[in-house]
Amino acid sequence: MATMAKELNEKVNGPVSAALLAGGIGSAAMGLVTLIQEVFDKSDFAKSLVWNKGVGALSGKSMWAIIFFFVSWAILHYVWKDKETDFARISSIAIALLVVGLLGTFPPIWHLIKGS
Repeated sequence: MATMAKELNEKVNGPVSAALLAGGIGSAAMGLVTLIQEVFDKSDFAKSLVWNKGVGALSGKSMWAIIFFFVSWAILHYVWKDKETDFARISSIAIALLVVGLLGTFPPIWHLIKGS
C-alpha cells in the first residue's frame, strides 16, 4: 500500500492519506458508538457515555470519536510520513468508513436494529 519516496525532493502523500483515513475512522467510531448507545440505551456502556450531564451521552460519543481520530492519525502519520500511498484506495476506504459513520447516526437504522 505504501512505498518509500525515491528522492528527498519528491513530495509524498502519506501524511495526507493518514489524515483522510483517520477522518474516516473517527466518523465510523462516532457512528458505531452512537448506534451501540442507542440500541442498548439501558446498558452500563450507554450510561458511561454521559461525561457531562448538561450535554448527556453526546459528550462521551463525540469524545470517543475525537480520540479515535487523533490516535489513528498519529499512528498512520508515523507509519506513512515518508511514503507514497495508493491515494485512490485510501480515499475509497475513507468514504466507506464515512458512510458507516453516517448510517450509525441515522435514527431509522437504530429502530431497524432495535426492532422498535
